[in-house]
Amino acid sequence: MVWAEREWSAHTAAMTDRAILTEVERAFFSAAPRGVLATIDPDGLPRLVPICFVLGRDDPDGRSRLYTPLDEKPKRQADPRRLARVRDLLERPSVSVLVDRWDDDWTRLAWLRCHGTADLLEPDAADVDDRAQRAGAVAALREKHPQYAGHDLESRPMVRILIIRVSSWGALEADPPHRR
Repeated sequence: MVWAEREWSAHTAAMTDRAILTEVERAFFSAAPRGVLATIDPDGLPRLVPICFVLGRDDPDGRSRLYTPLDEKPKRQADPRRLARVRDLLERPSVSVLVDRWDDDWTRLAWLRCHGTADLLEPDAADVDDRAQRAGAVAALREKHPQYAGHDLESRPMVRILIIRVSSWGALEADPPHRR
């Protein structure tokens, strides 16, 4: 399919860049079954890994929080704290998460990229708010991904990302119309 120049220009003009998720972006992000987490390895190279995630409550400044578990799916390291992505974010907490929608109808293409600061929420967190965030994230992860019903998420660390910048592009609506 070839796009007319004016259609392409109108579609690309929809790109945004800001600190707070809009309602449409939040819905698009929340509905995504997976995302891609980007960390920076010790050599300064990007490290990309697919993740399951949920959005949590916003912080007092209106910035969204994202949670991704270090679950029991098979990994190269048995200890989740030794995973490369965890070592990366503990050394350099700046991370990005990308979710996208691909469609052969290019008027339906969309992506959302969030840049943020990551930390590790431990299961025995001393802070009451951290414990409440973990419990809420575990419940939300099990609701979004029923596969987690048999995983012991409560005893494993979890990555928390405070989103500080959001960029989006394309048809983010929940079900954009097909081009005719």
